[in-house]
Amino acid sequence: MVLVPLPTSVIDLALAIDIGGTKMAAGLVNRSGALVHHLQVPTPHPAPAEMTSDGNASAAAEMLWDTLADLVGSVRRAAGSGDRIVVCGAGCGGPMTPGGETVSPLNIGAWRGFPLRARLRKLTDLPTYVDNDAKALALGEGWVGAATGRPDFIGMVVSTGVGGGLVLDGKLLGGRLGNAGHIGHVVVEPEGRPCPCGGRGCLEAEASGTALATITGHPARMAPPDLVRRTGTLVGLAVASVVNLLDLPLAVVSGSVALGFGEPFFTAAQREMDRRCRLEFARGARIVPGALAESGPLIGAASLGWRGLDAGQ
Repeated sequence: MVLVPLPTSVIDLALAIDIGGTKMAAGLVNRSGALVHHLQVPTPHPAPAEMTSDGNASAAAEMLWDTLADLVGSVRRAAGSGDRIVVCGAGCGGPMTPGGETVSPLNIGAWRGFPLRARLRKLTDLPTYVDNDAKALALGEGWVGAATGRPDFIGMVVSTGVGGGLVLDGKLLGGRLGNAGHIGHVVVEPEGRPCPCGGRGCLEAEASGTALATITGHPARMAPPDLVRRTGTLVGLAVASVVNLLDLPLAVVSGSVALGFGEPFFTAAQREMDRRCRLEFARGARIVPGALAESGPLIGAASLGWRGLDAGQ
């Protein structure tokens, strides 16, 4: 008698990548939205001396890329023998061209017009889908987080920068060039601080971790109570404008600043929304913490991959 070994189940996984101004992370996420493995490293910020002599940023851009490629390789090697990585999804700060073909994150100065999607596709040899990191997080929160089952909401990140993703009628809003949802560049202080985008008084210029560190001279987590309340109030002001414009009942907010500040931040934001959302359809709109915590960006990136793979794009 010949014994035939029983077949082992194969687990399909998405390679998830999150690229931010403070850290780069990569992980493996299954079809149920569980993050089964992840690693992260600080995002390098090359000095001007590391630019090429003709003034372009290619040397610095490649330094960043090499860091990301090493991280991705380490995560892929951690996959189990019964695992099959079938797709890559990546969230990155914007702005970017449609599909993340090129990215120019405001908080990563070395990448301007960097061909992220093509480089990831070549590196991984996988179907690859790229979008704004905050839009990815919105997808993740709608998949297995605080907005599960909700067809209309805004997902936000208040962290090193401020970004957002809009879900309307159950669909992630892309916009003409794929940049819809940039709530970080809603003006909340018309004569306020200069913003990296070139404007003034944007929410990102007033409420991001970068802005708070500049204002106080200390990391955002050390902000005094009055600044925590002001930050929440400004976020509530921006969200109220979006709620009134788009008829949204819910804002889900994640990121190290928002979640680190906690209850005082969300109380101030909700109070400001209650003051500003006075139209009948806008009254009662809620702002709540994201449910995915530190796993959110990678689960969101994976959701980009699974959505793209299922759509056959």
